[in-house]
Amino acid sequence: MATISDVAEKTGLSKATVSRVINNHPYISKEKRELVYKAMEELGYHPNPSARRLRGQLTNTIGVIVPRIVNPFFSYLVDALEQVAYENNYQVLMFQSDEKKDKELYFLNLLKTKQVDGLIMTSIENDREVIESYTKFGPILLCNEYMSQSDLPVVRVDQMKAAYLGTKHLLDRGYRRIAYCTGGLFVDDGKDKDRNVGFQKALNDYDIQINTSWVFINKHTIEDGKQVMRQIAEMRDRPDAIFTGSDEIAAGVLREAKSLGLNIPEDLAVIGFDDQPIAEMIDPALTTIRQPIKEMGRESVDTLLRLLKNHPLDQTDQELSVELVVRSST
Repeated sequence: MATISDVAEKTGLSKATVSRVINNHPYISKEKRELVYKAMEELGYHPNPSARRLRGQLTNTIGVIVPRIVNPFFSYLVDALEQVAYENNYQVLMFQSDEKKDKELYFLNLLKTKQVDGLIMTSIENDREVIESYTKFGPILLCNEYMSQSDLPVVRVDQMKAAYLGTKHLLDRGYRRIAYCTGGLFVDDGKDKDRNVGFQKALNDYDIQINTSWVFINKHTIEDGKQVMRQIAEMRDRPDAIFTGSDEIAAGVLREAKSLGLNIPEDLAVIGFDDQPIAEMIDPALTTIRQPIKEMGRESVDTLLRLLKNHPLDQTDQELSVELVVRSST
């Protein structure tokens, strides 16, 4: 069985430096960390969790990986997760991946080096095989995400159904020229793929063709929403409604529409996603899709704690309900 001395010898580093890497010491270079992680992988060395617990180096800690903490949805979700964790004498460490594979791998390695007992992933950057390879170091749960053909436990909403619900609402109101915002690309695979399918299905049910010039990709922020509204205002062939990817984007659309002298919903109907507090505060109040954030947080933490205690799960894929909240913007 490999030891920390073997890792030190293989890397040419001191045992103290290797120990600092394992314990996630902040003043270690990226190069040394990668060197140590590679040697640990090649040697099959894993820190002894029991010994580390006796030394006080393992606490009741859950790691939560988010793509962008500045997105209010993830801020509220982390808050919900933390409250339930605290009720169960666990603390939460939040990690921001910035939608980068290398950062996500770094955080997955914290599970490997026993810096966290388990991980909740609210976004996915690496391939299924890569992520699943870390489950031998501790439980991983997907929250607000899922991977096809994966056995990882999941707590989520049906994003396809949610997008269909929102788009159908616009169609039922008589809108036929509907624009669409996505946080990823408008493709069959990748980010927002299920929402893309839901949007297309609703249009297909009404025999409406998608106008690709009304599809806006990689949109996330209020500023993105303002930019989208400016682009729409410059079009000769304008949409009469827009399904945005978030309340943030929708708020930007509404703000810019007002500055351009356009009326909502008379000139452009707008629907958001998430039902953040801003949805009720902006004028006109925003029609949106409400995600059950508190329930998502509770179910995610409860499920992860069951895994940490080696308790069987009643179900591995928990689907929560969404709700259409109709306000003045449509």
